[in-house]
Amino acid sequence: MGLVSYALDGSVATIGLDDGKVYVLSPAMQREINAALDRAEADRAVVVLTGREGVFSAGFDLKVLGQGDDEAAGMVIGGFELAHRLLSFPYPVVVACPGHAIAMGVFLVLSGDYRIGAAGAYKMVANEVAIGLTLPYTAIEILRQRLTPACFHRAAALSEQFSPANAVEAGFLDRVVDPAELAVAARETAQALSTLDMTAHTATKLRARANALAAIRAGIEADRAARNPVAP
Repeated sequence: MGLVSYALDGSVATIGLDDGKVYVLSPAMQREINAALDRAEADRAVVVLTGREGVFSAGFDLKVLGQGDDEAAGMVIGGFELAHRLLSFPYPVVVACPGHAIAMGVFLVLSGDYRIGAAGAYKMVANEVAIGLTLPYTAIEILRQRLTPACFHRAAALSEQFSPANAVEAGFLDRVVDPAELAVAARETAQALSTLDMTAHTATKLRARANALAAIRAGIEADRAARNPVAP
């Protein structure tokens, strides 16, 4: 793997996004994340998904998106399929968000079971409306299933930027820690979650998220049919 790292330590698998830039979710990056998730599932491991200091992910690869072709459409659908996979993953997924999470990046944050963010001047934003894109059906459902009603509208329709300071209240994160404490906090959380009965965890997760997962699946099919989004 060249864009994604995988490290298994006991019952915890850390998957790190690492393209040397801002961790755009290109088709290649998505393939490597899915391969890492395959390994974690085979290892029966709790997952910690993270980026590097200052950034989790800036979203889709704009160069690919700007082409507006089959590859662009496939990249978008692939990102949404990845979010659906995380939301239904058979083991707990801890997202350690070390900084900015934009567009598809923030949708992945919202797909974790427990989300810890680093304090700082970082933004969490679905910026599609701000750059002239109608928010895809799937993205709307991903936002809806975790954000408070008022913040859901502001995030979706107004492209409001949230920060770690108000991300917990809005529903983007579950906890915010000092950047120096993020890796330890994520690992300790993952280790605690590894003591769960995984059969019960998976069954309960799927039961609790049944409506959201169905809505996200319907959104994926609607976006696939509409070939959303396309570059402005």
